[in-house]
Amino acid sequence: MRPGSVRLGSANLDRLPPAVRRPAYDRSRITPGIVHLGLGAFHRAHQAVVIDDCLASGSSSWGIVGASLRSPDTRDALAPQDHLYTVAVRAAEGTEHRVIGALLDSVVSREKPAALVERMADPAIRIVSLTVTEKGYCHTPQTGDLDERHPDSVHDLNNFDAPRSAPGFIVAALARRRALGAPPFTVLCCDNLAANGHTVQRIVTQFAALRSRELGKWIADNAAFPSTMVDRIVPETTDSDRDAVANALGMRDAWPVMTEPFTQWVVEDRFTAGRPDLAAAGVELVADVKPFELMKLRLLNASHSALAYLGYLAGYETIADTMQDPHFARLAAQVMEEAAVTLTMPAGTDLAAYRASLLKRFANPALHHRTWQIAMDGSQKLPQRLLGAMQDRLARNLPISTHALAVAGWMRYVSGLDEQGRAIDVRDPLAAEFAALAREAGPVAERLAPALLGVQKVFGPLGSEPRLREAVTTALGRLYKDGARRAVETLVAA
Repeated sequence: MRPGSVRLGSANLDRLPPAVRRPAYDRSRITPGIVHLGLGAFHRAHQAVVIDDCLASGSSSWGIVGASLRSPDTRDALAPQDHLYTVAVRAAEGTEHRVIGALLDSVVSREKPAALVERMADPAIRIVSLTVTEKGYCHTPQTGDLDERHPDSVHDLNNFDAPRSAPGFIVAALARRRALGAPPFTVLCCDNLAANGHTVQRIVTQFAALRSRELGKWIADNAAFPSTMVDRIVPETTDSDRDAVANALGMRDAWPVMTEPFTQWVVEDRFTAGRPDLAAAGVELVADVKPFELMKLRLLNASHSALAYLGYLAGYETIADTMQDPHFARLAAQVMEEAAVTLTMPAGTDLAAYRASLLKRFANPALHHRTWQIAMDGSQKLPQRLLGAMQDRLARNLPISTHALAVAGWMRYVSGLDEQGRAIDVRDPLAAEFAALAREAGPVAERLAPALLGVQKVFGPLGSEPRLREAVTTALGRLYKDGARRAVETLVAA
């Protein structure tokens, strides 16, 4: 029998090879307790795996209903296989395969938005979690406030029961629960936002207050928005990945997810309506997640972005390829070194060991994480990943040369042309604005850097800081003159 001739599903779990893990519980006894907005690869390789562990241990009977806010592709792939899917954990030594059963159902919000609101309003739903990426919150990243002029915000304020955005769905569902006399659910953000719980609470209450001051106050007083830190590298799934999983399973999985052995989830222990025993599944429950969040944003995410922009410009397809160049490996280490002095961690935190583990993870040859994928949506990511550390270092009169080169790499990238003059497929909410600025400025650092630094939605007042402007302009000039490879080599040799 060819591996692709049978489709993964509940009826053929017993036909999987013994080495493939499968749900260690009766899925028919599991009921929805969590709605997850943003049913992408990261959630399925991270939070859903933790919930699967909770179900296997018997510490919870809550399954997940996933909601795709845009495309039906994930639902269409998973529904015919009873929402089972494979997590392939790749390391240099080999790959382990595990079938996850925690996802019970999926919906596409734009097909029936009122039905998703109704489901979220069901008192049986205790948690609404999110991985909608930074751009999914209809906010201004520099301030953390709701962008009332965002097209989705405008739509949702005028179509309260048929929203499009994550904030719109959350507020509509909480309003319905308030009307029913039901307690609010916990809003559990798992995106890389600064102080993500507090930020989402601010966005949601601001949105709600535009509908009703009383609703905004009720949400602020009664709903919980714990901050979290999530960490697992999850590359985009390719057709060759699907073929490899089919060969391992002896059957076809339309949308498996690839990931690394490392996983981490740190959560503030504040829930309004209970939670699974997350700690038993390896989650770190803490009183304040901010130090861990900043550690991840400024060490992992910042160096990842630096490798993505500069590595892409240098012609490297994946992060692992980029890390094979010792100068780029040193670049990643220097980004972390510059950022580490801006962090204040709890006693016992070994930042040196954490940084070493990141470099090893980035270099994992089995993980094909594309530089282009990481480079997406930089306008939403730069403030949290790079600009905060730069601001803190400037306040201490410390140099920012390594971070400045990373920001310059982003500028060269969003200008839309690579070092060979070929078009770059820039994916960013502000891509059109960046392209217009780049056309007007031309490939001249002294014109392009100030133009992009003037984009308030990204840089805010920091963009007018003379030391930052000088450092970034100088770095961008070096990229235009020498190219990314030579610029990185010169930086790390200094």
